[in-house]
Amino acid sequence: MVTSPGLERATILRESAAAASYLAGICFKTGPPTRMGVELEWTVHDAADPARPIDAGRLRAALGRHSPTTLIPTSPADPLGHGSAVTLEPGGQVEVSTPPRTSVAALVRATGADIAELTALLGQAGLTLGHSGIDAHREPRPVLHTPRYRAMRRAFDGRGQAGRTMMDATAGLQVCLDAGEPDQVALRWAVAHAVGPPLLAAFATADRHAGRPTGWASARMAAWLAIDPSRTGPVWSPRRPDEDPTAAWVRYVLAAPLLCLRRPGADWTPPPGVTFGDWLAGALPQPPTTDDLDYHVSTLFPPVRPRGYLELRYLDAQPGRGWTIPLAVLAALFADPATLHAAYVVSAPVAHRWHAAARRGLADPALAAAAAQLLDLALAALPRLDLPTDLHDEIHRGLRRRRAVAERGDR
Repeated sequence: MVTSPGLERATILRESAAAASYLAGICFKTGPPTRMGVELEWTVHDAADPARPIDAGRLRAALGRHSPTTLIPTSPADPLGHGSAVTLEPGGQVEVSTPPRTSVAALVRATGADIAELTALLGQAGLTLGHSGIDAHREPRPVLHTPRYRAMRRAFDGRGQAGRTMMDATAGLQVCLDAGEPDQVALRWAVAHAVGPPLLAAFATADRHAGRPTGWASARMAAWLAIDPSRTGPVWSPRRPDEDPTAAWVRYVLAAPLLCLRRPGADWTPPPGVTFGDWLAGALPQPPTTDDLDYHVSTLFPPVRPRGYLELRYLDAQPGRGWTIPLAVLAALFADPATLHAAYVVSAPVAHRWHAAARRGLADPALAAAAAQLLDLALAALPRLDLPTDLHDEIHRGLRRRRAVAERGDR
């Protein structure tokens, strides 16, 4: 029997009903929606020559004891001073993932301190963070070569270059919000998806890649959309707006093909086309376990992913402190039921327009109009976030500037 670390503590799954029950217990953790977190990715560049390739050695030297084990297997992977974990994407992009906080102000303050610490560590090694959602200076180039990443590259290469671009050249901003009380989950789930296209358009930063204009407002999202809709497409659909969130997620998970099959050695390539549902039905010699199901879920990348909380994955990385603006927008839109309902009404007509948002951004009139209305809702709800005066004023100014851009319909 092929085993993986921790497998002996996992439960064997022999039918789809058992897998569905397991997923239902972990995908939406209900309770008062009081916490939020953020995950920020950046491309990493030589400070003197941003087009120069960066190798793993320079990243090891810069990150030291904060290095993830994918970079240094024996690393303690110490968090930054305010608790953020440091990880690396396959192309050497650096990511910080924060602990959850109970207020936007606390999250911004702690995350800003951790970003400053990370920036200083990189600066001592002559490295600097990128400013957009895709590498503006270099073609995709792998830096990390784990069995997982090798299997991913093999799977994605059959569909063209988009997988390599996504893995090795893109950087996103992920906002994490509580799923809410049981009677709130369906609306929060729907709104998390529906506001995606207009907010992607409003905060698109990935229009230049490898020194050239891409023709996309967000070439980052274009890459995601081109990979494999069974693992990167949205789970919620405006065509099925009332589908139970748990049922939709279970269907999505079981229908997705395996991306990796963990085994001893360096080759984790799965049999082609085998879904997790097929595995449950006996397509592989040994039945899967709950540990295998957890790992399979980690290889699914929809715009909104339920991880107990809601992980909103559709925003491009923002320059400088720009990440605080979309964070505050989402926190404000989710601040109370009335604003949530209003956000749904505004965004539902364009909730399916992911491709248009990636291609045209705010040059699309319908998306620009929806984005402007969502920003108006966020401005009206901003006082509910109880921000200190200086942060409130900073975010208010940023929102007003972004609102003016949306009103003009600019990219």
